[in-house]
Amino acid sequence: MNYLINKKSVLEACKLILQERMSNSEKAMNSAQESTKSEDKSSAGDKFETGRAMGHLNRDMYAKQLVEAKKDFEKLEKINHNFENKIVSLGALVQTKTTVYFIACGIGRIKVLDFDIMVLSPLSPIAVAMLGKRLKDTFEFNQTKHQIISLS
Repeated sequence: MNYLINKKSVLEACKLILQERMSNSEKAMNSAQESTKSEDKSSAGDKFETGRAMGHLNRDMYAKQLVEAKKDFEKLEKINHNFENKIVSLGALVQTKTTVYFIACGIGRIKVLDFDIMVLSPLSPIAVAMLGKRLKDTFEFNQTKHQIISLS
């Protein structure tokens, strides 16, 4: 693994992404709430009720996104970047020949120091295939064998 990439830098990048998600979700939720409040009752009462219902649905959707982002952020807060994982588990930074994975929460592909990192939930299928494995172990995913060449 390129030693420029370490768990701390990946963890900090993930936290920044989640902080932005939380901020965006909160802004969108508040905006949806305001638009629901300011919806004027028109002569066509159904239009008013439909607009209010859509505003409530949007607010609820953004509220759910905010809750999920907060849960993911709390998971990240519990990861000790100084801990060297000997087996693949929550908080592990895993490198195969093709990809670097960080087992934390379902953020997806991020860039850290110009390197692509896949940030995965421990419940994702590929993370499940890796869990419990050690350095130099292999795992199979999508009918392809992968070997763990670095683990921290």
